[in-house]
Amino acid sequence: MDYMFYTKQKVLNEKLKEKMENKICLELDTQNKVEVFFHGATITSWVCDGKEKIFLSSKSVFDNKKAIRGGIPIVFPNFGPWEKGPQHGFARIKRWSLKDSMRKIDDKLRVVLFLKDDEETRALWNYNFELEYEIILGLKTLETNLIVKNTGTDEFDFTALLHTYFKVDDVGKVSINDLNGLNYIDKVKNGISETESREAITIDQEIDRIYKSTKDTISINSGDEILTMTKNNLPDIVIWNPWIEKSKKMSDFDDEEYKRMICVEAGRVYTKCILKQNEKITLAQKIQV
Repeated sequence: MDYMFYTKQKVLNEKLKEKMENKICLELDTQNKVEVFFHGATITSWVCDGKEKIFLSSKSVFDNKKAIRGGIPIVFPNFGPWEKGPQHGFARIKRWSLKDSMRKIDDKLRVVLFLKDDEETRALWNYNFELEYEIILGLKTLETNLIVKNTGTDEFDFTALLHTYFKVDDVGKVSINDLNGLNYIDKVKNGISETESREAITIDQEIDRIYKSTKDTISINSGDEILTMTKNNLPDIVIWNPWIEKSKKMSDFDDEEYKRMICVEAGRVYTKCILKQNEKITLAQKIQV
């Protein structure tokens, strides 16, 4: 009996240790907290006023190899298919490290993770860089600031994006505002360029669009509340929902989960950003309930 208790306790301790090694949690209180995995520096949960705001697929794979399906994956140094390496780059599948431990600033919690070039990244993309990812949790806000620095002698260009998956009760009740009159690339229609004529974008079929030169603030009506996204140095917005057929083709996404998510992604993807030696740029996003 004692041996069985010891064995079970050992297993629980090992699981707890593995959990602590793989992620960090910021918790203002039981109703307001954030969870971020070191793998990809991916935020997988944001609970605000006791309600989850971030979608995470029930079929997400946590093997420290594959990108996590859901949350807020970081796309860098390339958005979309990449002839040099994995789609959406390597940042979302690399293990990040802790740069600045969690600490409280006024009524907010802050933590900073970082990623530097190594042999693996230079084999794909031969540049020296450092990424810092600052996560700040407030009572009604989540701030995510990605700082990209060129630490080498050669200039480089890149595209980047914060691939935010929002959790919703019914995607049919969602609307995204503040994009009327803007040009967008419709990837569902083979990349044709069109102009948005709707005041509010609703979802009733597969959508995969890149809106160019968007306002610094857009609003998302989830069906029962308004979320405001404020951004800086992220001029583009990607809206994505795989809908029925594509959901069935994704092994890490349940067939019915398209009904409960919408991706509204702030990025710098249409025009590449160029950094010379020692230059850096901060790509900032703030979501407010």
